[in-house]
Amino acid sequence: MLATSRWVRWGAPLLVVLLAAGLRLWNLGVPHALVFDETFYVKDAWTLFNNGYESTWPADANPLFEAGQTDIFTTDPSFVVHPPLGKWLIALGMNLLGPGNPWGWRLATVVVGVLAVVLIMLVARKLFQSRLLAVIAGFLLAIDGHAIVMSRVALLDNFVMFFALLGFGAILMDRQWHATRLAARMARVSDVGWGPTLWWRPWLLAAGLAFGLTSSVKWSGLYFLAAFGVYLVVVDALARRRNGVTFWASAAILKQAPATFLLLVPVAVTTFFVSWTGWFVTRGGYYREWADGAGAAWTGPLAWVPHTLQSFWHYQAAAYTYHVGLATPHPYQANPVTWLFMIRPTSMYYRGSSQGEFGCQFQNCSEAITSVGNPLIWWAATAALFYLVYRLARYREWRVGLILMGMVAGYLPWLMYLNRTVFQFYTIAFEPYLLLGLVFVIGMFLKRIPELSRPEHRHSAHSQVYEYDPQPRVGALGAVIVGLGVALLLTAFFFPEWTGMQTPFAFWQLHIWMPSWR
Repeated sequence: MLATSRWVRWGAPLLVVLLAAGLRLWNLGVPHALVFDETFYVKDAWTLFNNGYESTWPADANPLFEAGQTDIFTTDPSFVVHPPLGKWLIALGMNLLGPGNPWGWRLATVVVGVLAVVLIMLVARKLFQSRLLAVIAGFLLAIDGHAIVMSRVALLDNFVMFFALLGFGAILMDRQWHATRLAARMARVSDVGWGPTLWWRPWLLAAGLAFGLTSSVKWSGLYFLAAFGVYLVVVDALARRRNGVTFWASAAILKQAPATFLLLVPVAVTTFFVSWTGWFVTRGGYYREWADGAGAAWTGPLAWVPHTLQSFWHYQAAAYTYHVGLATPHPYQANPVTWLFMIRPTSMYYRGSSQGEFGCQFQNCSEAITSVGNPLIWWAATAALFYLVYRLARYREWRVGLILMGMVAGYLPWLMYLNRTVFQFYTIAFEPYLLLGLVFVIGMFLKRIPELSRPEHRHSAHSQVYEYDPQPRVGALGAVIVGLGVALLLTAFFFPEWTGMQTPFAFWQLHIWMPSWR
């Protein structure tokens, strides 16, 4: 019995990780072509690795690069609008396996995609106190098509998702750390007016590092830093109120918040600057010597700022202007309002062929990479999200609030840019929180979340209570297993359309469940 229990404890998560790795690594080198924005990030990564900054390429360089001529870049700087960390990571895989090898282009993103499955299981285990729910969370991320596609293409957004989830996990760990130590400090003091300031919070340093890494891949990581910074202040205020602090709100804002800021933000800012090391230590980067130009340097009170930092600021301002003003029409752009419903998934790659062409053995063939999620998982998670919003308003449960804060950080800011050219694949940044919301609902159905059944909740008007069931009912567990089985079958059905497999054209058409999926 002990051996069986140990196998379930370690074997089930291991099987989930192996499944995730298999779905992501299978035929990773196909297609041997730069798909979608790989045309930017792969070539930028290689020049970054060689020159220390992103450089330009000759016109129509893609066919030559794909054929193995990877040294035809120039030393002229290229204007890029995303920080360099994600491209440094892509470059590591290219250096390891060769710049002409598609496995090298995509190695970093696939490794991060598999690690994200491990990470979401660790987060879910801590969040829900249930190994079963942790395995379900990992399984959902492992088999979802959007997560699979974003792990198999050399884009930046998988890194954003992973580092943000690391920060989310650190915030989760800090929540218990903070609550325990605040209660202990309050038990030793007689003055309960404002309460103590907690300076030693190592998980906040880790969160600052993680959100700094997120921002060093894409600027959207700043939203995670800001959102969870506000979350920490709110959580501290509520913890002080529970511990009898008289001026709990003002203490959280005026006393603890400055300390929290100093623990969180400087680490993130330092991490962001370090990611630009290549730009700082070389002289050829874009705008690197802008401030040295005639009449460009700042005057007045800021004239003392080193020219390098002035040039860096000018570069960041130019990148910001580009971001907020980007409105170039694209056939696969998707309004953020539609993201949760998966109306316009991004086609990363498509090649049609006739019989005898490119090995096609049918009258017509298709090869597609489309970042459409597993429909059952995605739409069920969206439904769970709306339920969680209702549940937070009615019961104010901390787990629900934390999950929704991940959505606030990863999704809500995009609603400010409805006229920008944006894409459905950006949703990978907040997909883990969609799935955690779905797992929360599954946990309620299985009665596997212990805290909701504790005695102190049973007489509260702000909690919905049920009896915790350490051995869930056979019927409930069976229904969940059936649902997960259907999701797995859908993954098998859509897998060719996520991985560029050559299929009959008619088979591809079977996957167009909405006209907007074409």
